[in-house]
Amino acid sequence: MTRKGLWVINIVVLVSLLGCMAMIYSLSAIPANFMLSCSSELFNHEVGVADSEHYLLVDLVSKDGLAQINYRYYDLQGNSAGTISMAGKVNKVDTQRQMFDIAVTTKQENVGLKGQEKPEHYEYLSYISGIHLNKNGQHSLSVQVLERDDTKDYAIVLFQPSNTVCGCRLVH
Repeated sequence: MTRKGLWVINIVVLVSLLGCMAMIYSLSAIPANFMLSCSSELFNHEVGVADSEHYLLVDLVSKDGLAQINYRYYDLQGNSAGTISMAGKVNKVDTQRQMFDIAVTTKQENVGLKGQEKPEHYEYLSYISGIHLNKNGQHSLSVQVLERDDTKDYAIVLFQPSNTVCGCRLVH
C-alpha cells in the first residue's frame, strides 16, 4: 500500500471516530431549556383518602443545564401553605427512560400562614432534602416522564424521592 493510500485510510478512520464522538455527545447532551408546570392533589396513602386540605403546584425550569424547582403548597381556599425552592444543575438525561437527574445544591423554605398546619408532603420533602444537603451538600432529585402527549403539551411526571406524581403542562 502506498503512503497516499495509508494517509487516506487514516483520514477516513479519524473522520469516523469524530463522527461517532459527536453522535455520542449529542445523545448524552443535556437539553438546554425545558419547563414543566405541574399540579397534584396531595394524597395520604396510609388512610387511603385524598388530603382534602392541600394541593401542590410544582414548576421546574431548566436553562443551559441549570435547574430551578419550586414546590408551592396551598389550602383549598388558595392560601399559601408553604414553598420549597430548590436550585442546582441537570446532571444526566436518560432519553430512553425519559428521566432527568438533578443535583440540588441550594434550598429555601417559606412557611405559610402562622398557625397553619404544613402539609405532610412539605414536611417530608423538607426533611429528606435537608438531610442530603447537610450530609454531602447535594440532594439528588429525579424527574421521570411516565406518559406524554406532545399534541396536547401534557405529561404525567414522577418526582423522586418525594414520590409525587403530577400532571404537567410542557412549556416550550
